[in-house]
Amino acid sequence: MKFGIFMGETRRGLGQAAAFHEAFGLVDAAEAWGLDGVWLGEIHFTPARSVLSAPLVVAGAIAARTRRLRVGTAVHLLPLNNPLHIAEEVATVDQVSEGRFAFGIGRSGSPRAYEGYGIPYAESQARFREALEIIREAWKGEPFSYQGEFYRFETTVVSPRPYQQPHPPIRMAANSEETFLLVARLGLSLFVGLRSMDIPELRSHLRAYRKAWQETGHAGEASVHLRIPLYAGTTEKAALEEPRESITYYFRRQAEFARSAAGPADRREALAEQLANLSYEQILQTRVAFGSAAGLIDRLTRLREELGVDGIVAEMNPGGLIPAERERQSLRILTHQVMPAFK
Repeated sequence: MKFGIFMGETRRGLGQAAAFHEAFGLVDAAEAWGLDGVWLGEIHFTPARSVLSAPLVVAGAIAARTRRLRVGTAVHLLPLNNPLHIAEEVATVDQVSEGRFAFGIGRSGSPRAYEGYGIPYAESQARFREALEIIREAWKGEPFSYQGEFYRFETTVVSPRPYQQPHPPIRMAANSEETFLLVARLGLSLFVGLRSMDIPELRSHLRAYRKAWQETGHAGEASVHLRIPLYAGTTEKAALEEPRESITYYFRRQAEFARSAAGPADRREALAEQLANLSYEQILQTRVAFGSAAGLIDRLTRLREELGVDGIVAEMNPGGLIPAERERQSLRILTHQVMPAFK
């Protein structure tokens, strides 16, 4: 099983320059301690929460300072930029990293970034599909033309081509039943999380995804990476108590995000109420992986068996309230004591 960390959250009260410095320090530790990869979010217009608005720029910086660590997006919001430009930048990062890049894609359930860029959220799905089609064609490195609803061009050639052929691995995020089925039909690997659903709900969606994958006739097994809040403590008691304030705040904030997300009002309000009323015991049972090294090995083993995931993308500081030294200690326990059990 592959292990990565998700980077996107800025520690509360940290200045912007300090946020980048701290993030690169965590990357250096991940490289030295044998972590498989780092995944970068794309978060716009929320400076108190994140400085990661340009993940491909940061991915290039990470590629330049590492030699082994893979770097990817989790996820790049395709409708917000010209797909030819995205194809060029991703291929460039893949070249700079000598094939260590993974392309995680999505369109986000929040209209906030779309409003900032002046793009109607109602167009997000159609823009996403056009962009993905163009990017995949562009990476062939041959002249091509395109006539779509949003993008039109004649006899264009994108350079460079990606280092990995035919292109970097593509992994798509899904949060709704319809999107799980779409990802399967597209033949793409999957990113899943536990912000808007619990483990039993996710298990049901993954069954539908794998059934659609087989019915569509794709070869091989579908790959699923689970993004999950994870905290490794020196003892079981410490692992449950030390991240409590941060994760409780995290789900309260997710409830507020749910109220302003896209979709039917009744569905948004129901999700917001569910998240706002989660008890800490419910969070521990259905939304996170917290524990000592032994406890995490047991927890992740059960998740692998229950959900069939082949990768863990750990959110090391959900809520941004865990002190830097504890986040680093948690990463060290994960890489030195937990990961070896799955390699």
